[in-house]
Amino acid sequence: MPYITATATPSTEIYYEDLGQGTPVVLIHGWPLSQAMWEGQINALTADGYRCVAYDRRGFGRSGRPVGGYDYDTFASDLNDLLTTLDLRGVTLAGFSMGGGEVARYIGRYGTERISKAMLVGAVPPFLLQTPDNPAGVPEAVFDEMLAGVMQDRVAFFESFFKNFFNWTPGSGTPSDDVVAFAKSIAWNASPLGTQQCIVAFGKTDFRADLKAFDVPTLVIHGDRDQIVPIEVSGKLSAQLIPGARLEVVKGAPHGFAATHGAELNQLMLDFLKR
Repeated sequence: MPYITATATPSTEIYYEDLGQGTPVVLIHGWPLSQAMWEGQINALTADGYRCVAYDRRGFGRSGRPVGGYDYDTFASDLNDLLTTLDLRGVTLAGFSMGGGEVARYIGRYGTERISKAMLVGAVPPFLLQTPDNPAGVPEAVFDEMLAGVMQDRVAFFESFFKNFFNWTPGSGTPSDDVVAFAKSIAWNASPLGTQQCIVAFGKTDFRADLKAFDVPTLVIHGDRDQIVPIEVSGKLSAQLIPGARLEVVKGAPHGFAATHGAELNQLMLDFLKR
């Protein structure tokens, strides 16, 4: 299986899948999932002539489970190792949810020499945490409660979490019960430590300075019914901070709209890539 070795301490193995040919698109998954969440997007992008590289964040999917390194400086280093090891250039970076933080921190730290475009998909930037200079953010107690819930009973926590992730109700059919079960199975198999520490990372990392470093065309896509990363404190603000960014609002979409509104997301991504 394809792996690269991450150089950050503690080092670990990063699993990736490399499919299709053409201009490369690197897909970065959300918490607490893996690159498997991108299946529908990979199918659409590769069919349209793009090369998709999707990888598992350290601690998730088939990547290694180190005892540390679950912070955005390390995640950005892991992404840089992937890009340099595969010598990818002219890349479009697409990050979903906490994966948008990797896009932001990578550009903030490493610049855009290898990057041609960026996409933030239901992403956590610019800064979720409520602070004196970010009064509209999410109270710290929300993230502390999430962490406590995961530490007390991770399986039970995700039983309720994914209902809000997909805005799922019994019998709704969108998404299917099987899609919800599939997401839970991915989350259950992740590193418990990585799952815990990533809550701190995505909940309390400030990306505002990183976004100001963007100098490539950027598309921000967000659902207007997102209960996990509300658009008012994330997507709308990112579009304002990133020079020249374009905001696309997916009407009626929950956080997990890569599954519930996959066709609409795919078309938005393809339209942006072709511009």
